[in-house]
Amino acid sequence: MAEQRQRASAREQAAAARRAEQAWNAQRRASIALQRASEADRKRLEKEAAEAHVAARQAEVEELNAELAATYDQVDSLLQATLDVDDYVDLGSLRRTVEHPPFDRRLETPIPAPEPLADPPAPVFQPPVAPTGLFGRKKKLAEAQAQAQAEYAEVHAAWERHVQQLPERRRRLADQHAALEQERERALSAARAKYQSECANREAEIAQHNASIDQLITDLSYGAVDAVHEYVGIVLANSVYPEDFAVEHEANFEPGSAELGLRILIPGPDLIPTIKSYKYVKASDEVTAVPLSQKDSKDRYAGIVHQVALRTLHEIFESDRRGLIQSISLEVGTHTINPATGKETYIPFAAVGASRDAFAEIDLSAVVPAATLEHLGAAVSKNPLGLVPVNGSGVRRS
Repeated sequence: MAEQRQRASAREQAAAARRAEQAWNAQRRASIALQRASEADRKRLEKEAAEAHVAARQAEVEELNAELAATYDQVDSLLQATLDVDDYVDLGSLRRTVEHPPFDRRLETPIPAPEPLADPPAPVFQPPVAPTGLFGRKKKLAEAQAQAQAEYAEVHAAWERHVQQLPERRRRLADQHAALEQERERALSAARAKYQSECANREAEIAQHNASIDQLITDLSYGAVDAVHEYVGIVLANSVYPEDFAVEHEANFEPGSAELGLRILIPGPDLIPTIKSYKYVKASDEVTAVPLSQKDSKDRYAGIVHQVALRTLHEIFESDRRGLIQSISLEVGTHTINPATGKETYIPFAAVGASRDAFAEIDLSAVVPAATLEHLGAAVSKNPLGLVPVNGSGVRRS
């Protein structure tokens, strides 16, 4: 039920925000149209722009009031919000499994070998073309053959030098490739060692965590004090309060009496809104806050104190399926600055004790928290809003 109200409140907030944005967009469009208008249309557009401005401010107020209503709905339903939740924590579900990221296998791919250097074909002697003409052909042929032989000898010598250099070039390329491969293999070996070390660390961390969970489960089955404290801490850490409503807990378990002592710290009254609503004053073009009456502010903060006390009793008793905790004695208070000393001081607002059996008889879905605390014999501040501390002398355990 509380969750449905919160969803409905969130939808209303979102709708109000959309309407506010639409109104501001309409105002901007009207202002732009006014600036571009001819004199004949100016009066009409001035009126439309003024109306759009008023609509935008009213939409702003609507959005603020929706946010305020959502805030009040959250703090007014602190008790109801936990009744829809099973507060038991299955400690076994807190065990974790190891999840390793995949190993980067790019280094596993060998570096390709260089292209082989083949022996170039030996040059072939090309005899000269026979000269033409009637005179001197023999001499010309001899000269051409000598020239061809010389050129061939030069080309062949260059070919031989090139062929002679090939083994050394092949060796250098092979050495370079081998060096690169060795470097790759070293890098691969180092990467594998690092990955295996990281995997081992993750496994050791998870094993240690799971061992601690198993030890907690074992110790809790025997009702060990530290285990009870840790389990209660887990339960209360799972208790989800409104985002700006920080709650802290201090617990102490007495195994002899099976009683859990709790101190609950809630935000001071200065952190709770005291605004009834927002309104737009057209004459001054201002959005002003309408304050809550002193009585309404006082009742709301007192209601917060009462709900937190009952909510915590419910969460602890419901989560303790083993029945290790047979009674709870708790205080709800806040830290504030003492105006007389200027130093931080603790002020208790409510003190209540309840046995498991007595609390089990209460149907929290249909109670008035103040009446329930009175039924349990709680001592409650008459004015927590005014930072009036509770008189704890009258506390009794039901």
